[in-house]
Amino acid sequence: MQLLWHIFRWFCGGVVFCALQLLLTGNCHWTDLAVFSLLCIPLDAVNERMPWTFPLWLQAVLGGIVLIVSQLTAGMVFNVWLGLGLWDYTSLFGNFLGQICLRYALLWLLLAGPLLILFDMIGFRSGGPWPHYKLI
Repeated sequence: MQLLWHIFRWFCGGVVFCALQLLLTGNCHWTDLAVFSLLCIPLDAVNERMPWTFPLWLQAVLGGIVLIVSQLTAGMVFNVWLGLGLWDYTSLFGNFLGQICLRYALLWLLLAGPLLILFDMIGFRSGGPWPHYKLI
């Protein structure tokens, strides 16, 4: 049953990312939802292991780094090795191998905190502890 709650978290994270992408670019393909949901798996895993004593800002920064590394990894697998061409950031400033760029890395850092809170709230609904955060 816990696995279903985790899958629900990942899907909710994917929906959040797709909604934001729709707002920013006007489009979101089903593959984006799938990839964004996959990127939530390592974020959820890290969130499960971070102690409540970590300040929320630190949890968000660590979560953002996890998302950036996950996007780079997914990009290398899906775009470079499998040749699916799901995204290409080579024309954007501060890109690395066309798979991540500064603009979206900053976006991941901003989104990680709210996503972690969303995951914690879903975790509470599934029988986990009530989330309690330190701001500093």
